[in-house]
Amino acid sequence: MANRSGDVYGLTILSPILQDLTAETSHNCAIRMKLASLPGDESSPFAKVSSTHMARLVVMDDVVYVGMPSCEEHLKSQYLVFETNFDGELDEYLTRMACEIPADVDALWKHCWGYPGTKDVAAFIAYMKKCQITTTFYFADVNNHTVQETLTALQTQAAVAEFIEKNQGKTAVELQAAFAHFLKKLHEAPPPVPGRPEKGGPPRIETNMKWATRDAANTKRVTPNE
Repeated sequence: MANRSGDVYGLTILSPILQDLTAETSHNCAIRMKLASLPGDESSPFAKVSSTHMARLVVMDDVVYVGMPSCEEHLKSQYLVFETNFDGELDEYLTRMACEIPADVDALWKHCWGYPGTKDVAAFIAYMKKCQITTTFYFADVNNHTVQETLTALQTQAAVAEFIEKNQGKTAVELQAAFAHFLKKLHEAPPPVPGRPEKGGPPRIETNMKWATRDAANTKRVTPNE
């Protein structure tokens, strides 16, 4: 179904950016500056809207001409492009954006034509829907799992990989004891936090695992005369 993949909703919004030749800072530059200042971890405004799987914002200057036989076309305006995948229904998600991160939303979309602001939630939802285009094909890594379920699965996957690496070469008795301790620690772990790679979220693992590969330094070189 359009805009949906299982229980995940795919939202694509194109909002035309204001053009004011008298402005000290152009509206598209102001948007780019705001985007550059947004954090990418759990402090990201869209991480605070906890049903968000992913969110991306970019400024689109024009469409790309790929050459013949396509026709060369140009946009009449620059656009703020907003793409996100989230759990639940569209109206509920847009309401949460307006109520939970209004300052960040207003700081971006105030540079777009016809933007009413977040104070009037109904007007905000109507504006976003007017700028929405149908998402017919998009990447979704999960279909029927919430953000929290997905993060918990990733946390478990990373923990198992770390356990395997740290317990290589142990005896069966040692491995059994270590695994029992691992399960207890895993069950007591705090729930993962969206956008945070450590302290509750899936950890970054730098592996030192020894792979069964040929040691190039000890490999004898063979020449045609040998």
